[in-house]
Amino acid sequence: MSKSQPLKANLHPRNLHNNGYDFPALVQTLGPLSAFVSKNPHQQDTIDFSDPQAVKMLNKALLMHHYGIEFWDIPETYLCPPIPGRVDYLHYLADLLALDNNGIIPTGKKVSVLDIGTGANLVYPLTGQSEYGWQFIGSDIDPVSLKVAKQISQFNKLPIKLRAQKSANNIFHSVINEKDLFCLTLCNPPFHSSPVQALQGTQRKWQNLGHTAKNNLNFGGQNAELWCEGGELAFIKTMMSESADYQDQVVWFSSLVSKKEHVAPLQKHLARYPVAEVKVVEMAQGQKVSRFIAWSYFNSEERNDILTEMA
Repeated sequence: MSKSQPLKANLHPRNLHNNGYDFPALVQTLGPLSAFVSKNPHQQDTIDFSDPQAVKMLNKALLMHHYGIEFWDIPETYLCPPIPGRVDYLHYLADLLALDNNGIIPTGKKVSVLDIGTGANLVYPLTGQSEYGWQFIGSDIDPVSLKVAKQISQFNKLPIKLRAQKSANNIFHSVINEKDLFCLTLCNPPFHSSPVQALQGTQRKWQNLGHTAKNNLNFGGQNAELWCEGGELAFIKTMMSESADYQDQVVWFSSLVSKKEHVAPLQKHLARYPVAEVKVVEMAQGQKVSRFIAWSYFNSEERNDILTEMA
């Protein structure tokens, strides 16, 4: 019997990938994946995670096998995210909503979620609608990402709506409409502050995987996915500032925060606004610890009332 490569420990208890990648089952779901599967020194099934084609084929298989996505494809140079870690964010957000809903996770189409920077991969809406039945709206500044995301949504007959952000200086402005009411906003913000820093980060990824660094971004994603002026900290601060204009339209705003040292200045920045509650949630994944920050302008009783109406 073939052994599958285990994933890093400590994924969320509801994460479907807690027991690792079941490569025999994944290959049965998507035959072409078999061309990329090999044995590691421990005789476990694995793929070469430095090969973008192998990673993309694995993502296709995971989305098809676990989340019922029949079609998924992205352009070669676009970000191909690791599914298990992305899904963890959704599960912890679901727990956050449950805290305001008598311990019950709100599910179904009445739970509206805004995904900022949804990307061509559309990974949060695809997995979130499968796991919880939530209704997603995805925004992005890149027209190619929106075009590809629309094709994925339409092919899979999913009611995911997409909105274009036309200004590089805005995040919520021109995306949230007057009549919108969201239970959640989520975001995986650009990490780097310049193209040079993004390239250096990509080169480190190659070296960590035991390969010679390459002078391109093909392994890491498009510019808008990787960097912005001021990097992650500036991006999230802008998000927080703009959130004040939509404080009556979102139950919980949230964003991933890749650097732990950014948490304190972000909390300090939020103190400028009439925020009722702030939470920093850590997500342990093996030796790596990721986190997200969430803030709400509603108190717990108000949040409970809103979520009860959407149940």
